Amino acid sequence: MFRNSNRNRFAMIAASAAAGAMLLTACNGTGTAGSTSQGAADSVAQSLNFLNGTAEQNSAQPKTGDWANSPGKPAAKPVARKWVQLSAASAGDLDPVVVNGADFTLYRFDKDTADPSKSNCDGDCATTWPPVLVAPGGKIFIDGVDKSAVGVVKRTDGTLQVTIGGWPVYRFSKDLEPGDTNGQGVGGTWFGVTPDGQKAGVTEAPDEADADQGQAATSAVLFDDPGFADNGSQGLAGQGCENVFRDDVASSIQAAGSLKIWTGADCTGKSKVIEGDVADLAAIGFNDDVSSVFFG
Repeated sequence: MFRNSNRNRFAMIAASAAAGAMLLTACNGTGTAGSTSQGAADSVAQSLNFLNGTAEQNSAQPKTGDWANSPGKPAAKPVARKWVQLSAASAGDLDPVVVNGADFTLYRFDKDTADPSKSNCDGDCATTWPPVLVAPGGKIFIDGVDKSAVGVVKRTDGTLQVTIGGWPVYRFSKDLEPGDTNGQGVGGTWFGVTPDGQKAGVTEAPDEADADQGQAATSAVLFDDPGFADNGSQGLAGQGCENVFRDDVASSIQAAGSLKIWTGADCTGKSKVIEGDVADLAAIGFNDDVSSVFFG
């Protein structure tokens, strides 16, 4: 009888250990030691609720989800929200671009990968560019974005970041008001994300005939008159933000690659990414209105 009792006790211990292992597997979201983090994210993604329409149309509770810290800067530490909203919209010169529930622009990063999905923005980068995180079992409200384009990727800290077209998406900490697009073109690697995961506001050269396309410029010449007429010009070069010596006089610009022009000093105000030469800045709304340039 003593042996039978021990046998039963060992059976109960083995059953408990097996159950514990199964629970640990479920919590970790991985079935085997060889499973990838994306496989775990795909598994968790199946538990997310995808709902058509906006958060408001779905009667989401105010001051939650994407509304929790609006308006203003994102939370200092990225927070996994119980719900996020992805809406196709327009912001600044970007149309279409995806915005969140508070109408803040969402971005993608060229140094990430979409296939497989992987974020390469951690540490200080993730403070400047807070990833859009959703809690396991949370809701994603989809407004003008195809559900098949939306997913999540597991970050190195175990949180789930929303993806569009495979690309992890972010906010920009210097976008302080809904509709701001201050992150567009920063470093030649950050761009608003379209509803299908492409770069907003960027037209790709289909035949890549222009060798300067896609390369970040490190210098530029700003001409006082349209058509690069040399009745007055000034050169500018460097890395990052550079103020124009004589501001608000340029009517055309030559550059070997892409750069971002701003209407205000220190890369503030209205901005636009340009690719190579622009013979008439009036055509893009920047005639006599360039005060600083950001070189990637």
